[in-house]
Amino acid sequence: MDAQLEEIREQQKQSWNKFSGGWKKWDSLTMDFMLPVGKAIITALMPKGNKLILDIASGTGEPALTIASMLSGGKVTMADVADDMLAIAIENAAHRGIQNVEAITCDVCELPFENNNFDAISCRFGFMFFPDMQLAANEMYRVLQPGGKIATAVWNIPEKNFWVTSVMGTINKNMDLPKPASGAPGMFRCCKPGLMKSILENAAFKNIKEQEVPAKLNARTLENFWAMMTEVGAPIVAALSNADDALREKIKQEVFELVSKKYPEGEVAVDASAIVISAEK
Repeated sequence: MDAQLEEIREQQKQSWNKFSGGWKKWDSLTMDFMLPVGKAIITALMPKGNKLILDIASGTGEPALTIASMLSGGKVTMADVADDMLAIAIENAAHRGIQNVEAITCDVCELPFENNNFDAISCRFGFMFFPDMQLAANEMYRVLQPGGKIATAVWNIPEKNFWVTSVMGTINKNMDLPKPASGAPGMFRCCKPGLMKSILENAAFKNIKEQEVPAKLNARTLENFWAMMTEVGAPIVAALSNADDALREKIKQEVFELVSKKYPEGEVAVDASAIVISAEK
């Protein structure tokens, strides 16, 4: 792997390890938020019996743990670049009494598995953070058995993800942030129509299907929404670390006004949208 990809991988590893505490704290809210997406992935894969499943970018363990609970005799391997996130996944597995899982810290661009090893692969919100998305897709194809299925999810366009744009848009309005390099890892790196399809096609996957999956972040209160977003969102935390207390408070109040205007009833359930892509080897 070249030096630039190594650097991206290290940045991702450090970032996700750093924010693992926030993800643990908000685990029930974030998992509820992403549940429709996990369900769509599971529906595409239909895991059962003694299948061997690889879940890439497992984070705190979903949809890996739900998939594992559906198997009889099979096993799920959870893979992630951040060991602190996987430690939470293993804790969550223990809490739920799920034993047919293992966790491996590795890079998706160099998967430590034999060719034709897994019956299916799930990957929820991983692709946009991979150092090299094509290399990642090629590796997934390599370790999947012939006829095996893959299902992955990426975020849809910014206009359909107010939960992110309400905060990042307000930050950008108030702060002079450097523009990320074109194609750099980020939330909306994969939302361009046809991008994921072409990546999977280039890896030789076939029968590629896409579906839009709406979701809602049920934060309930503005304070909850702000606290969660500023404790799990790496780009948000990075930006706000350069703001003084007064500017941070100004941004917070503007976000509150923006969200209140969209959800005047007071029940803060913020709109989101993902694209779930499935394919076969």
